[in-house]
Amino acid sequence: MRAAVLEEGAAGLRVMELRTPVPQRGEALIRVEACGVCHTDLHVIKGEVGFPRPAVLGHEISGTIVAFGEGTSTSLEVGDAVVGGFIMPCGTCRQCERGRDDMCVEFFAQNRLRGTLYDGTSRLAMPDGSFLAMYSMGGLAEYCVTPVTALTPAPVGVDLASACILGCAGLTSYGAVFRAGGVREGDRVAIVGAGGIGGAVIRMAVAAGASRIVAVDIAADKLAQALRLGATDAVDSSTTDAVAEVRHLTGGVDVAFEALGRPATFEQASRMLDDGGRMVAIGIADGQATASIEITPLVRRGYTIVGSYGGRTRQDLPEVVGIAERGGFDTSSMVTRRVSLDEAPDAYAALARGEIVGRAIVEIGARS
Repeated sequence: MRAAVLEEGAAGLRVMELRTPVPQRGEALIRVEACGVCHTDLHVIKGEVGFPRPAVLGHEISGTIVAFGEGTSTSLEVGDAVVGGFIMPCGTCRQCERGRDDMCVEFFAQNRLRGTLYDGTSRLAMPDGSFLAMYSMGGLAEYCVTPVTALTPAPVGVDLASACILGCAGLTSYGAVFRAGGVREGDRVAIVGAGGIGGAVIRMAVAAGASRIVAVDIAADKLAQALRLGATDAVDSSTTDAVAEVRHLTGGVDVAFEALGRPATFEQASRMLDDGGRMVAIGIADGQATASIEITPLVRRGYTIVGSYGGRTRQDLPEVVGIAERGGFDTSSMVTRRVSLDEAPDAYAALARGEIVGRAIVEIGARS
C-alpha cells in the first residue's frame, strides 16, 4: 500500500510503499476512503507535540471494512462503510469500564506515547521491516488497522469521503458542546478560533439549540465561513477588543470555547463569560504553554474552566453520525479542500500557513 510517512528529522511527509497491515484480535482492516487534515497532526509534524518517528499520521478516517483479526467479535461486517474515531478505546481499562472512552488509559499510554496498539506493537513497518509508529490508526494510507471499538457505521446519505471528519472534528466538537460545555437550548456561546474545529463547534452549538453563537477570529475568510455554518455574529479580534465586543453582543456568554490552544486566546475566552459561565478548552497547546487566569473573578463569578479532548467514542460517535444523517452536521459544506495522497504534504504546509478555511481532507480511495 501507499502511505504518507513522517520520517526521523523530516519537516514534512513523504509518500512511500509499505506492506499492508494485518489486523489482530479485536481489530479491523479498513480500506481508507479519506482522511482529515487536522491541526493536531501538524503539531506532531512541527515537533510541538512529542511522538515517535518514523510515523504514519492521520486520525480521522472513513472507509470500508475489508477484514477482521481472527477471533474478533463485533456486529460490523466485511463490506460495511464506517467512520473511525480518533480516540480508540481499549474497552477494558478502568476508564473505559466506567464509560470514559475519552480517558482510555491504554490509548494514551500505548498509542499516544509509543505509537502502538494495545499489545505494545505497531501494525506498520518501514520497507526494511523496522518500527513505524501509528498516530491513532495511521489513516494517511490506503489501508489502516483500528480497534473495532473505534468504529461506527457511516451516515446514510452522506458523502463517505467527507464523513471522515466525523471521527475527529465531529467527535471533538460533540464532546466539547454536549459533554464538557453542557450547551442547552437558548444558551449564548462564543467560539474563539473559527478554523476547522471551531467551525465544527459552531455546527454542534446549532444542533444543541444555542440562541447566540459568536465566532471570534482574525481571518475574514474564516469568519465568513463561520457565518455560513450558523454563527449569528462574527468578531474580528484583529480590529476590535474581542472580549468587550462579545460582552456587548451577549452580556457575557454561557459557554466559551477556545479552539486554538494559545495562551492569549485562552485568557481571552475566560473573560467572555457571564456569571456562572463555563469555558471549554479544546485547542492543543505548544509544549509547556501556560495561561493566566484572574482568581477573584473565577471565585466571585462562579466560572468553570474545563478541558475537553474529545467525545466518548462508543457512546458519542453514533450520536455524531446521527446528527450528520439528520443534516445537523453537513460534512460536505465543512470540507473546503480535497487533495490526493500525493498532495497530502502540500495540504499540511497550507494548513501551517493558515490558508485552509474549514477542513481539508485527503481522498485516498485505496486500490482494491
